[in-house]
Amino acid sequence: MKKIDHLSIELLWDSLLSREPEKIKSTFHHLNQSERSAVIEHLNRMTTEDGWHPEQKNSALIVLQIIEKLTKGNKQK
Repeated sequence: MKKIDHLSIELLWDSLLSREPEKIKSTFHHLNQSERSAVIEHLNRMTTEDGWHPEQKNSALIVLQIIEKLTKGNKQK
């Protein structure tokens, strides 16, 4: 995996909401625990709050599913 040294907030969300599993995993992997928690919290809000475009909600759900699989896989190792 390529190391991400600096990522603008726009590129971070573009990568996470890309619907590309490998890009999502790589981006999430390079976040620290605090950043991961903030991302998950924001994604959960995106899926439950009004005001988000349906495609944004769908993308957020996909990311949450990928993160859940990723974190479950790490716990089983």
